[in-house]
Amino acid sequence: MGRPRIVHLVDDTTAGGVMRVLDHIMTAPPMGELADHSLQRIDRGKVSLAGMDADIVVSHLAVSWRAMPMLMALRLRHPNTPLVHVEHSYTEAFVALNVARKGRFATLLRLAYGLFNRVVAVSQAQGDWLVRSGAVPMAKLDVIRSCVDLSAFRAVPALATPPRVIGAIGRLDRQKGFDTLIRAFRNLPQTDIALHIYGEGDQEAALRALAGDDPRIRFMGFSADPVAAMAAVDIVAMSSAWEAYGLVAIEALAAGRGLLVNDIDGLVDHAPNGAQTVEGGTVAAWQRALADAVGDATPKAPSKPRSSQFLEDAFVAGWRDLTARLSPR
Repeated sequence: MGRPRIVHLVDDTTAGGVMRVLDHIMTAPPMGELADHSLQRIDRGKVSLAGMDADIVVSHLAVSWRAMPMLMALRLRHPNTPLVHVEHSYTEAFVALNVARKGRFATLLRLAYGLFNRVVAVSQAQGDWLVRSGAVPMAKLDVIRSCVDLSAFRAVPALATPPRVIGAIGRLDRQKGFDTLIRAFRNLPQTDIALHIYGEGDQEAALRALAGDDPRIRFMGFSADPVAAMAAVDIVAMSSAWEAYGLVAIEALAAGRGLLVNDIDGLVDHAPNGAQTVEGGTVAAWQRALADAVGDATPKAPSKPRSSQFLEDAFVAGWRDLTARLSPR
């Protein structure tokens, strides 16, 4: 039998983490060796779906009450085809901060995930929460940490100077917690350090107002070249209020940059690989973490990036195992 045919469904093709992961799935040679992958865009909320010629169908769709008729139609159209859902968005912290009717939301997740043969969490912390909350039985959960091609980040020159430039990379949205980061940074006394914020979003005006006239804080705008942005900073700060995993984290680690992360959701998955967690995520906690990170101004030898190939290998291995279990015999 040839390689299995996997159709990936997506309802949001704007630039972002989901599309970057899907691009990696579509283009990485090891992923192509294990299956024929194709991408199909679905109109959000569409009820009727045509049958798909696939051995496995993988949903990267947003789960909502509005989407339930479409998800049910997907199951009815493919009664004998393994269906997999990858949960890119929902986390414990997301629910705590954004969901008012938590019981109703828990019911939504149980019903939606119940339509699929397998549910994939993109971090171990997210997977633990999905099981603990009762949304997914452990027996039908897989954890496959998200990944992209990290080779260009591994090629970023190692740091040869003390860390002075802190980078915040992501949408200027309340999820990313850049307001906390700016407040913490403004409390630092050093005049030779900088905070460079890469991204665009509806919080830009509010964040600029918080930065005030501090000349050390620069808004760099959207960077079409994430490798260049990473090369221009010494430390990456991820102050997100919720985060399923965080691709910026693995890119920072691959480039040998220091990494500070809030101790929430999938960000804690990066601690074993070298990230420093900021407990509590408060302004005071971030001020202490930033002060420690830039406190040593003594020149040092270039740092050697940690190995990151294992992250890409683990991603392929996870999909290989899942595909093998679901493919027709």
